[in-house]
Amino acid sequence: MSYEYLDKLKRRLAAEDRQLNLYIRTYGCQQNVSDSERIAGMLKEAGYNYITEPEDADLIIFNTCAVREHAENKVYGHIGNLKHVKEKKPGAIIAIGGCMVHQKQVAEEIKARFPYVDILFSTNAIKELPDLIAERLEKKGIYDTTQTERAEIEEDFPVVREKAYRAFIPIMYGCDNFCTYCIVPYVRGRERSRDPEMIEKEFREAVVAGHREIMLLGQNVNSYGKHLDGDMNFSKLLARLAATEGDYMIRFMTSHPKDASDELFRTIAENPRISRHIHLPVQSGSTKILKAMNRSYTAEQYIELIERARKIIPEVTFSSDIIVGFPGETEEDFEQTIELVKKVRYQSLFTFIYSKRSGTIAAKMDDPTPHKVKTERFARLLRVQDEIASEFDTVYVGNTYRCLVTGVNDNGITEARMDNNAVVELDRAVPENTFANIHITRSEHHRLFGEVRD
Repeated sequence: MSYEYLDKLKRRLAAEDRQLNLYIRTYGCQQNVSDSERIAGMLKEAGYNYITEPEDADLIIFNTCAVREHAENKVYGHIGNLKHVKEKKPGAIIAIGGCMVHQKQVAEEIKARFPYVDILFSTNAIKELPDLIAERLEKKGIYDTTQTERAEIEEDFPVVREKAYRAFIPIMYGCDNFCTYCIVPYVRGRERSRDPEMIEKEFREAVVAGHREIMLLGQNVNSYGKHLDGDMNFSKLLARLAATEGDYMIRFMTSHPKDASDELFRTIAENPRISRHIHLPVQSGSTKILKAMNRSYTAEQYIELIERARKIIPEVTFSSDIIVGFPGETEEDFEQTIELVKKVRYQSLFTFIYSKRSGTIAAKMDDPTPHKVKTERFARLLRVQDEIASEFDTVYVGNTYRCLVTGVNDNGITEARMDNNAVVELDRAVPENTFANIHITRSEHHRLFGEVRD
């Protein structure tokens, strides 16, 4: 396939008459990983050699996250560490992209603190990156597209998948919800849904390529199709994709509770190729706090939604996100969160202490709760969830499940994932990216161990 927008960079790299190396570091969510896979695909197609360490790179790209302050501080530290790389290799190009630099004040701070950074690019300007690199190879200067606004969706990207077993496929970009704590709508823009034909084309290519787990991505996948012409929504898209022949499993994230429907649950129940595990962020168990967050549902409505899903999909499991210490959260509000967690019984939780994001509504709210109190609440929540997770693990022992082998961990042990996303360490090596029947033999400290059954 010919990618005309890469022609300028291809010609410039050919003129170098040497192999140039590319290093990419990704921070944050799966959407950022997907963006990096497209960036890697473009630049590999243009002629760069993809490497895993920055020291020998001619082009270093950081794809950043803006969701939490801790993530931004890490990026600043890592950019600072690149100074010695630039000193050792003055011709190396450093490009910083992603959600973090779409914030104007952040882009200006990077220019002021790190003058050796060559390119700043936003999530809306990924397709322009090859041209920016070609320009930077021609002459010095800082190239900045962080304020680029674009309503249309760019298609036709070459992709280098990070994992052999998994293919990330974005189905939409942006968000219209404007939760008061969240910076995403300000850095990724409003919701735009991809054409279902283009999604299906990429989906079929991923299946043919042998990826066993297909992950559909969006800030709120449940609102897919709202801005498209015709009768299309997320449930219909799921059913359409699940009709594709092949041996694979469809996962998706993230789902917003306000848009989750019985139609969606029925689609999952009717299609064995769709995972029975749903990530459904609740954020808080207090209706008062949910209103302050602009989440558009009450705690009672959320629990009713969970109960309806379990009636339609008896084997369904859930994971969720919870923010501890949102401005105005009282001890009573936090106890309501604890009670919701005990009632829902999540397979797993992603828990965070509230992080103030400049530019959001919540950043202006009064926040009198001491950080020490927030950390104590956070620890209490973890203890409750740990107990629930341990009980889940006990239930699995003695049963056999079809799992996807995901590779070898840092200790040299082959791992697989159950449908509910739980990780199992296997008793022997099995080829990555294959399904295997695993008999769970024991659990230990939130780790599952299993035997491969032929």
